Amino acid sequence: MSYNSDAASPSTPGGARDWIFPSYSFVQSTHSHHQRTSRRRRFSTYPTQFNSAAASFPSRPAPDDSTPVLSSYPSKFSGFRRRRFEFGRNHEKSTVVVDDSGGVAEANPKNEVSREKNFSGSLRGRLRVRWQLAFTAVILLMVLSSLVQKNFSLHDEITHLQDQISKLNVRLKLCNHLDPVDINIMSKQNFSVDSLPSKSIKVVALAFSIILLSFPLLFFKCVDYVSNSRKSLDNNTEEVSLNKKLAYRVDAFLSATPYAKPLALLVATLLLICLGGLALFGVTDDYLADSLWLSWTYVADSGNHANSEGIGPRLVSVSISFGGMLIFAMMLGLVSDAISEKFDSLRKGKSEVVEQNHTLILGWSDKLGSLLNQLAIANESLGGGIVVVMAERDKEEMELDIAKMEFDFRGTAVICRSGSPLILADLKKVSVSKARAIIVLAEDGNADQSDARALRTVLSLTGVKEGLRGHIVVELSDLDNEVLVKLVGGDLVQTVVAHDVIGRLMIQCARQPGLAQIWEDILGFENCEFYIKRWPQLDGMQFEDVLISFPEAIPCGVKVASNGGKIILNPDDSYVLQEGDEILVIAEDDDSYAPSTLPMVWRGNLPLDEIDHKSFERILLCGWRRDMEDMITVLDAILAHGSELWMFNDVPEKERERKLTDGGLDTSRLVNITLVHREGNAVMRRNLESLPLESFDSILILADESVEDAAIKADSRSLATLLLIRDIQAKRLPIREAMLPQAYRSSFSQGSWIGEMQQASDKSVIISEILDPRTKNLLSMSKISDYVLSNELVSMALAMVAEDRQINDVLEELFAEEGNELHIRGADLYLYEGEDLSFYEIILRARQRREIVIGYRPFNAEKAVINPSAKNEKRKWSLKDVFVVIAEKE
Repeated sequence: MSYNSDAASPSTPGGARDWIFPSYSFVQSTHSHHQRTSRRRRFSTYPTQFNSAAASFPSRPAPDDSTPVLSSYPSKFSGFRRRRFEFGRNHEKSTVVVDDSGGVAEANPKNEVSREKNFSGSLRGRLRVRWQLAFTAVILLMVLSSLVQKNFSLHDEITHLQDQISKLNVRLKLCNHLDPVDINIMSKQNFSVDSLPSKSIKVVALAFSIILLSFPLLFFKCVDYVSNSRKSLDNNTEEVSLNKKLAYRVDAFLSATPYAKPLALLVATLLLICLGGLALFGVTDDYLADSLWLSWTYVADSGNHANSEGIGPRLVSVSISFGGMLIFAMMLGLVSDAISEKFDSLRKGKSEVVEQNHTLILGWSDKLGSLLNQLAIANESLGGGIVVVMAERDKEEMELDIAKMEFDFRGTAVICRSGSPLILADLKKVSVSKARAIIVLAEDGNADQSDARALRTVLSLTGVKEGLRGHIVVELSDLDNEVLVKLVGGDLVQTVVAHDVIGRLMIQCARQPGLAQIWEDILGFENCEFYIKRWPQLDGMQFEDVLISFPEAIPCGVKVASNGGKIILNPDDSYVLQEGDEILVIAEDDDSYAPSTLPMVWRGNLPLDEIDHKSFERILLCGWRRDMEDMITVLDAILAHGSELWMFNDVPEKERERKLTDGGLDTSRLVNITLVHREGNAVMRRNLESLPLESFDSILILADESVEDAAIKADSRSLATLLLIRDIQAKRLPIREAMLPQAYRSSFSQGSWIGEMQQASDKSVIISEILDPRTKNLLSMSKISDYVLSNELVSMALAMVAEDRQINDVLEELFAEEGNELHIRGADLYLYEGEDLSFYEIILRARQRREIVIGYRPFNAEKAVINPSAKNEKRKWSLKDVFVVIAEKE
């Protein structure tokens, strides 16, 4: 392909000059008059600088049309051989030509036109040559670059293959010395270097970790700044600062959220691992996943950073290890606190009791030991039971006190829990809704406060959302509060008034010596007790025949189904059992008796038709009780007309009358007794000697109200009074004591039944109220007094009512002023001397006076036999024997 240097390109109108020549012109004469004037002024002002600039162009020969200009001169000076400067004067063009010597000459415009035509032709030729060279150069460059690129790629492939060969050689050499697992690990480590992350990503990760690490400091500084700025702006307002608000929110979160501490520790651990992993990723050649795992190893084991190499990795690993030590120190503290708290909760009895059909005891008192003993005996036939005790005491102390109790639990497990019966959460903790019986013990101390707390406990029990499966047995201290508790609890509540029960028992035992031991046998579960059960085979049978239908039990009453389940104690012989009626018996256990075929029993006749009643009695009360008015009312109802009641205590007489009046007693309305007041201290001998102690039929030593809060102190006072009274009586009756037969004195010294009866008839019956069970052994060994163990008897009554709530109705009738009660009768009322009779025959003879004989006591025995076995066998009786009967009050 040839090009013509003189002709213009047909594809470019105007020739090459039109599109290339203007690029070499220096100035166009297109300005206004004042612009041309200023330009001439600048040109004339600086001739030296312009001449020097023109002189800087190199000298070159004259142009030749046959020789291209670009081949003779450098490319940066091509096209600049002549530079023209045009100045307009009077609208005429003039051309200034700069020659090679640096001179300036004015050219003629007409001659310049021809020159431009010649120059344009030579320029077009040069441009064609330049384009050919450029195109050739581009092709050469492309070919060269492709060859270079291919060369480099081949070189890289060779290098890669050589590396793989060297690695395979290394692995091959190590096969004889290393295990396959080690070879795989080394190969993974070697091949992991082939594709390492870029340095820029590592720098970004390192910077990001540093920013995150410094973020908390910046955050707290910002919070302090905001708080200080608000404080400075609002000096007059009492607005809480921002840092205090944040601290409060954090404190509230930690306090309200149960798992706040483990959650905060988990977040701190994850942040430390993430920040440490990013930092390791930035300073090492490992991947991010490997860096995170390495960070976790530093956190978990602070000794792993010993293998780090380099300043950066070592600084980061030491920092992570230090943070890991803090994290694990907090974790160990948290775990230790959690374990300690769990053990403390178990030790303090804060865990929940997962039981059902258990007996729940709320409260703690001196009666608890006797109560647990009775419940253990009651559950022995079932192989043991569960008793849960909840009180406001430490669990370890309760368990230690229970362990000191000297009795066998017989398979019954006692579980202690610390808590308040007034809190529903604590009640739920002991599974109150699933208990078969709930016993609320009265507190030792003030009776009013104890009953008020018992009332609040009943309110809490009735507020259990799940409802109660069992019944509630509440021990009260004052009879006046019984109505209020029953009003709150309704049919669920059975009450046992301790003071009232003990007072009535003391009165009964004072008039009938030996009755205290019988009550212990009946109320306790060790011997015989009351049970109620239905026997369909007895329907249609008269009660007289029912009495002799149980060889191992003694029927005492009937629970009448047609009368709303009311228990009739000692019914008529003509009463016929109806469908649904249940039988009340005294038996050894609930599964130890059953009716049998009706035996043939001979009734016989009674030796005596009537019982001689004592017309006059004189009774002494030593001490003062809070229910004194109730005892006086009972004595006035059962004593014969003209009896005297002496009251000896240190309470002033006017104060006594006021207390009796406040208790609801009107002394002017007493019918059968006369009150005799004596003031003095019952533990001072000279005060006791002022009393006619030898003239009293019965002496009742009461636990004084002033010391009833302390059982040991009250018992000590009662024992001192008892010993003083016995000593004074012995010295005042020496002649009568000397006149006693030797047999009576010897039997009395041995503590036999005859001796005790002689003691009661010759001197007087002394009944002592004992609060502490440990005092019982002293009185039992001395044989100087018939006694009433108050706390133990109340515990027995509570246990019996807890096992069967219906028994409470029976006990209330036996303790009441009216109805039936226990009596001790002489044998001469039922038989003749030396007569052979079976126990069934004596039962039928007693039915002629509408009495139920439940036991007997031979004259030479120390204890009565309740519900004797072999009732149909005959034996020889003595008139000195006595019988225990249930009869109407005299």
